[in-house]
Amino acid sequence: MAKNLTVTTPSDLEIKMVRVFDAPKELVFAAHSSCEHVKHWWGRGNPLDCEMDFRPGGHYRFVEHAPDGDWAFRGEYRDIQAPDRIVQTFEFEGMPGQICEETLELTEEGGKTTVTSITRFDTKAQRDGMIESGMSEGAGQSYDALDAYLLELR
Repeated sequence: MAKNLTVTTPSDLEIKMVRVFDAPKELVFAAHSSCEHVKHWWGRGNPLDCEMDFRPGGHYRFVEHAPDGDWAFRGEYRDIQAPDRIVQTFEFEGMPGQICEETLELTEEGGKTTVTSITRFDTKAQRDGMIESGMSEGAGQSYDALDAYLLELR
């Protein structure tokens, strides 16, 4: 498990991840809002093809080029409240039709930003399948890469 990432299941349909970053909220939010930044951390630090239209109703598509293959993900931005909140859908293209909704809440205290991510699924089986896929390890590795990238930006 990656350092400083807490993963829980607050309900049968949700996964909650919490991570604290030693960076101001505006910087952490910016790191989520453009391909220029996302390419540095999202795919666990692996090369990433990135398309983003970062606005409500806009879409994104990321293709991670990992040693074990290419992994494509896509979604739509449903709500963006800079620099506090991002709501988006998430779909792994290898399992089309399995769409979940992610809500990221950013809060800052003493120059440190807590990112709380709630991913909501349609069924418990979908939630459990995501957990079994290694999602928390992959998210933890991406957040470790984000932590390192934020240090470079500061």
